[in-house]
Amino acid sequence: MIELEGAISPENTLFVLLCFEGPDVYSTAGGLGTRVTELSEALATQGYTTHLIFIGDPYKPPVEHRVDGRLILKRWSQWVSKYYPNGVYDGEEQKLYDYNESVPQHIYEDIARPAVEQGKLVVIMGEDWHTAEVMCRISDLLHWFGIRQRVLMLWNLNSLMSLHRINWGRLSYVTTLCTVSKYMKHKMWELGVNPLVIPNGIPARHLAPVDPAIATRLREIARQGDSRRLFLFKIGRFDPDKRWMMAIEAVARLKHSGHPVTLFVRGGIEPHGAEVLSHAYHRGLVIRDVIAQRPTLEQCIEAVANAGPADIYNLRFFLPEEFVRSIYHAADATLANSGHEPFGLVALEVMAARGIAVTGCTGEDYAISFENAIVTETDDPDEIVGYLLHLGRHPEEQERIRCAGFRTAEQFLWDQVIENLISKLEFLARKQNIVLK
Repeated sequence: MIELEGAISPENTLFVLLCFEGPDVYSTAGGLGTRVTELSEALATQGYTTHLIFIGDPYKPPVEHRVDGRLILKRWSQWVSKYYPNGVYDGEEQKLYDYNESVPQHIYEDIARPAVEQGKLVVIMGEDWHTAEVMCRISDLLHWFGIRQRVLMLWNLNSLMSLHRINWGRLSYVTTLCTVSKYMKHKMWELGVNPLVIPNGIPARHLAPVDPAIATRLREIARQGDSRRLFLFKIGRFDPDKRWMMAIEAVARLKHSGHPVTLFVRGGIEPHGAEVLSHAYHRGLVIRDVIAQRPTLEQCIEAVANAGPADIYNLRFFLPEEFVRSIYHAADATLANSGHEPFGLVALEVMAARGIAVTGCTGEDYAISFENAIVTETDDPDEIVGYLLHLGRHPEEQERIRCAGFRTAEQFLWDQVIENLISKLEFLARKQNIVLK
C-alpha cells in the first residue's frame, strides 16, 4: 500500500539543478540562464538547500554560497572553459563530455548519499538536452548503490534544439519529463512522450512600480514632438522565430499610411539582424545606432535622447533591467510576436511592468487577446497594424489590458510556480512510495 505521512518541506528535501547555463555573465546566453538562476534563488529563499551545477566562469570560485549558505553554486568544467573564453557554448562538446563524465559521481558521493543517510528526499532537475545523458547516468549510479528510490528525478524541456540527440526511451524511463507550457507539451507528444507542465516564473521585484517620471521622459523622447506618434519596443535574439520581419514590416506600413512610429530595438549578434535592418532601410525607415558602455539608467536615456530623430533606434549596448522595465511600461506596446515561443517570458515581464504585450500564439498560455495582451495568430504584418490602430481608437482598452496583464503576472511569481512544482513532487513521491517525515 502506498503511504505518504508528510509533505515536502525545507527540513526534509534538498534540490539539485543541472544546467549548462547559469548566473555568470559567461554562463548566460538566453532565457535558460535566467530561469535556473531565478528558480534556484527562489528555492533557497524559501529555505531549501539548493545546488546549482553549471558551466561557470573559469576565473570565479569553483564553489560559491549565497542566500545564507542555502544556495550552492558549483561552476563545473572550469578547466575546460579556460580554453574557450567566448561563453558557455564555446567548446560545447568538450564541456559536455566532461560534465557527463564527472557530475554523476559528485552527486552520488557529495550530495545524494549524505542526504539520504540523513533521511532526506533529494530532487534532481535537469534542464534541456545537454543534461539528458547525465541524468540517465546519475539514475544508473544511484540505482547501483541502492539509493535511487529516495531520489526524485525530473528533466525539463525549454527548447526544441538537438532533440535528435536524446534517447527518449531511456530518459523517460529514468526521469519524469516536464516542460514549460501546453504548447511544448503538445510538441513533445510528437516524440511519443507526455510531460508534466511546470511554467516559468518571474521574480517579485518585477512587480515594482516603474518611476512615472522616467516613463514620461521616454515617451517624450519617442514622440519626437508629435503626440500621435506610436512608441513600440522589441527585444530578443535576431532569430527568424521571433518574427522580426513581421514587426519591421508592420512599422513600415504604419509609417507609410500616415501613422508615424518610433521603434526601440534590442537584438543580439545573430546574422539575421543584418537582414532585419536591411529590410527596414529598404522600406524607407530611418535607423540610428545607439551605443553606450555599461550605462546607468540615466545614461541610457541620455544616449537615446542625443541620437537624433529616427524611426528605429537600434540599442547596441547592454540594457539595465530598470531601463528595460521602464520601456515596457512607457511604450504603447512591446512586440513579442514570436512564431515559436516555448513559454514567452518577455511578454510576462511586460505585463509585470504594466505594459501591453503583443504576443504570438504558441507557448504563451497565459495570454488572452484583448483581455491581458494582444495575441497575433498569423505572420501577417497587417494584423499588428490593425490591432495597434484599434488600441489607438480605444484608450480605455489600453488601461484595462495593462491592469489585467499585471494581475496575470502576479500569478506567475516564482513562489507560485514553486508551489505548483511542490504539488507535483508530492504526487511523484507518492507514486515512488517515498514516505516523507
